[in-house]
This record gives sequence, structure tokens and C-alpha cells, in this order.
Amino acid sequence: MKALIGLIVLAVLGATALFFVSASTTVVTMNPVVKVVGQTTPVTVQIANPHGVRHISAYIEQGNARYPLSEVQTPAHRIFFRRNQPAQTLTFNAGKVKAPALKEGDARIVVEATADDLRGNTGTVTASVKVVLAPPRVVPDDAQHYINQGGMELAVLTPSGSWSEAGVKVGKYTFRSFPLPGHPEQRFAMFAYPWDLPENVVPMVFARNLAGTEATGQFWFKLFPKKFRTRDFPIDEALMSKLVNQIDPAGTLAPGPDVVARFLKINGEMRRQNNQQLSELRFKTEEKILWNGPFLHWGKEESMFADVRNYTFKGKQIDQQVHLGFDLSDTMNAPVHVANDGKVVWAAELGIYGNCVVVDHGYALQSIYGHLNRIDVKVGDAVTKNQSLGVAGATGMAGGVHVHFSMQIDGVQINPREWWDEHWIKDRIMSKLDPSAKPGPSAPVESHSVPKVKSRPRKRR
Repeated sequence: MKALIGLIVLAVLGATALFFVSASTTVVTMNPVVKVVGQTTPVTVQIANPHGVRHISAYIEQGNARYPLSEVQTPAHRIFFRRNQPAQTLTFNAGKVKAPALKEGDARIVVEATADDLRGNTGTVTASVKVVLAPPRVVPDDAQHYINQGGMELAVLTPSGSWSEAGVKVGKYTFRSFPLPGHPEQRFAMFAYPWDLPENVVPMVFARNLAGTEATGQFWFKLFPKKFRTRDFPIDEALMSKLVNQIDPAGTLAPGPDVVARFLKINGEMRRQNNQQLSELRFKTEEKILWNGPFLHWGKEESMFADVRNYTFKGKQIDQQVHLGFDLSDTMNAPVHVANDGKVVWAAELGIYGNCVVVDHGYALQSIYGHLNRIDVKVGDAVTKNQSLGVAGATGMAGGVHVHFSMQIDGVQINPREWWDEHWIKDRIMSKLDPSAKPGPSAPVESHSVPKVKSRPRKRR
């Protein structure tokens, strides 16, 4: 009898031990966290439990109602549970299509997952969401838009319905819109037709709501394709070593004894990183016009916008990069003039650009000045056209003294030549922003009269 009681006690203790040993925590996470749900919105959750899970259910709650979204049931392994099971990912749709009774307003998504073991712990993740069902609408202007490849234009659009974002899309690029002065119901977007897009891309105005539903509209445009130069750029070991050590003297950014490998990393990887840093400055902009008339031009044009450079070393091509700006030659320690009124948003070293200044001119239009020997302004300074930003030099990826000058609209670098042309600015930009401005001929005019700043005679180098 005692033996039987002992066996029973052992069995109970064993079952209890098994119960606790089998217990495992189920972790459910939503990534990315969903904040808005529309007609159909994808939701992705990750579920982790070392014993796996036997049941997953997802639903959306609104008011006192609950609407199922997804359910996954697998065979249970309650006693003979598994171990070291990998995490799993579940993606399902939430929204009006899946739950027709949903209405605009607040709701909550809930996902529950039950462990596949004896105890069956349940993990839960919830997300408070806003249900947005009204679609956006957008109407483009009826103007004629003539666009130079690598250049830019301005379009007016009228968004309506439920929208949170509106602007212009050109292929993979997106350009924000701003309220049209004097017409708050309308918006405008200055946009580029970037140099690297094929000639068959159709620019579109768009409006998008918080749920990601998008409306688009096509406007009249004519593209003027441009053929950009391709040039060989011979580089010997002495120049390569100079450029590499000028940017990375300690060898921390591009380590190793191979100077060619270091050069390629700086000229490629760092160039892309630096251009991304420049692009991100688009968010540091004033929503008003800061510029005044045409932009200034100075120095001799040594390299031009979107020049394709084939870097050759010992007779062989080792790299190819695109130069997104103008190299304007000048003398050492000559002043670097700001091209127009604006506000300094960058004044520091920037990789291949060396000592660099970026000036915002309003509405995400910015100018860039690279390779300075010295910077005489700081972030936040208001500058006026022709003011000195510093002095010219050869810092960064520069073999000789010059200023790298470029411009960007909403983070996309463009050909500055249009902004050197007073007629183009009045015809393509100001006539649409200022109703009192009289537009010129509808077709674009290439820049001929360029306001220049006199520079000192160049020294040979």
C-alpha cells in the first residue's frame, strides 16, 4: 500500500515537474508597428517560442465588436513537445476588405499565439490603429511643362478627399509639395527629371492617405533628353596616395596597405554615403522663398554636371563614377561666393567634398560648395548673395584648387545651369508662384546670360 502511495506521489510530482518544465514564454512582436488601417493593410508579426506554437489568432476590435483577420491551427504536441523551434513570421491583411463592418475611427489589432507544450502559455501583441477609409484625390494643373533631363520644373496640384501627403513622382524619386502662396487649397512641387532616368519615365502628381491608398494624375510635359559627357580620368599612384591620405590619413575609414583598394572604397562607398548625407539635408528647409533673382556663377567650368568619369590606373579602368556638379576653378584662398540668399544648413567636413557648405534657399532648393580651404560661416547663419562663405582650396577628393558647386531639389542633385538663367527662373518657377509675374515663352530656353562674380587670375598648378 505504501509502495502504491509512493508511486502515486512520484507520478504527481513528475506530472507537476513536467508541467513546469514544459512551460515556455511566447513572444509576439509586430514589425513594423501598424498605426493606420485602410481598405487592406498588411500586418506582419514575429512569433518566438522554443517549443513552437499550436494556435495563432488575429482580429481587429472596434467598439464592442471583434472581427477575425487570420487564424492558424497546427497539430498539438502537448506532452511530447518539441524543442529549439525557430521563430516564425505571419503576415495577414487588416482593413475594410477583411472586416466589412469597420468604420472610420479608432480600433485595435490583437494577435494571440499559444505555445505548443503542456502548459500552453499564450503571448499577445496589440496595436491601437486609426481606420482611414476615405480615398484621396488629386488634380494636376493644365500648364505645359518643358523639362530638361537633369533639370527641374514646377507643377501645381489640387489634392482633396482624405490625404496626408502629396507631390510629384518621377520614377523612383518622390518630391514633396508645399502650399501654393495665395491659394491654400492648392499645392506646388518643384521636381527634377534626374539625370539617371531613362527617357520614357512619366512624371505624375500624387496624393496619399495615412493608410497608404494613393491617387495619381498625369500632366502635360515634354522632356528634352540630354547626353552627358563621358571622360577618362587618369590617376597615377602619387595622386591616388595624395587623395586617399588627404581624406583618410589614419587609415581608419579604408584600412589596409593596398592604396588602390582604399581609393576605390573612398571613391565609391564614401561618395554614396556623402551624397546620401547631402540628400537628407532636404528636411532642413524653409517653407518660403529665400532666393532673390538668378544664382551667381564664378570661375571657369572645369567639370560639368553628370560627367561620367572613367578612372584609369596604369592604363586600365578601375572605377566609374558620376560627378554631380560643376568644378569651378579659382585661386587658392580666393573667396567662395554664395550663389544666392539663404540659410546655412551644413558647414563642416564631408568626406570626398572636403570642407563643405550647404545653403538652403527655401522650398527644399539648396546649393552645395565643396573643397573649401577654410569655412567662415556656421549652421544657422543667414547669408546674402555674393557673400563669402570661406576661401577656395583642395580639400577632400580634389587634386587641385577649385570649388565643387552643385544644387539639389528635395535631395536630388540637379543641373545648376537653369538657376543661372534669370529668364528660366521667371518663366518656369516664379510665374507659377507669383501671380503678378508675367510668364515668358512656353518653351525652355538654355542658359546664355549667366551672372558671374569676377575672380582673380588663376594660378597654374
